Amino acid sequence: MEEDQNLTYLIFDGYVELHKYRYLYFMIFFIIYFLIICSNCTIVYLIWKHQNLHEPMYIFIAALLLNSVLFSTNIYPKLLIDSLSEKQIISYPACLVQYFMFYSLGDSEFLLLTAMAYDRYVSICKPLQYSTIMRKKTVGIILVLAWFFPACQILGLATMSSYQKLCSSTLKVIFCNNSFFKLFCATSRAITVFGVFTVINDVVFPVIFIIYTYTRILIICYKSSGDVRQKAAQTCLPHLLLLINYFILITYDLIIVRLESEFTDTERLIMTLQLVLYNPLFNPIIYGLKMKEISKHLKRLFCQQKMN
Repeated sequence: MEEDQNLTYLIFDGYVELHKYRYLYFMIFFIIYFLIICSNCTIVYLIWKHQNLHEPMYIFIAALLLNSVLFSTNIYPKLLIDSLSEKQIISYPACLVQYFMFYSLGDSEFLLLTAMAYDRYVSICKPLQYSTIMRKKTVGIILVLAWFFPACQILGLATMSSYQKLCSSTLKVIFCNNSFFKLFCATSRAITVFGVFTVINDVVFPVIFIIYTYTRILIICYKSSGDVRQKAAQTCLPHLLLLINYFILITYDLIIVRLESEFTDTERLIMTLQLVLYNPLFNPIIYGLKMKEISKHLKRLFCQQKMN
């Protein structure tokens, strides 16, 4: 009975010398979270406020940045609390909720990136049909599916996991991801199969589609003038690099259960932090500041603040 009681709380054991660098951890997490919230929310506010930014492309950007805020809020407040706590623990139900939010919002990012790639594909490859294809109703349906579809699948995984018996309570990470599958007394074939199905639907297919659409865009732009080719390269290549980087980190996260013993604590911590750092921090720059109209409104906003 006492053993079952202990396993209702899980221990995060992924920190490296937390007792020694406790306040450094806290400051780093706080600064990163502050920058993520400020940068993403500022651009979302600009898109909401200005009528000329109420276009499908900017709406998808706002949705992506809002997703980054929710994704980060699921992780960083708990990291801030744990960095100052004597014990880094979490209840198993809370761990399942964090797991659900982490993968649901993470998979939604791939689908939102897919929607953005499709929007650019239609605008460049089928400009005469753009207004017919990308109507407000269509955009709304795409956004609902981008959040609802992954949520339903990850909810299924979280529900199945909640019925599994735990034989250990120590996680070699700093937040709840699929590494808690290592705590199960027995491997669940149903969870494994459904997990692979979810990854293929929410990650593999979207990545293939994004690469395909950007390839088509680059081919068409390559046949155009030099200025168009340069603009396309400046726009598409950073997006593809960010996508590839995120895909590699997600792939690492998905196979961490099998490779756990092959990484040191420091290497595992660095890889895990990259997953919750790069995209939330760089999305506002790549998909926001580099967009001409958003950059223009942002400069006006800061100029008004200085004048006041």
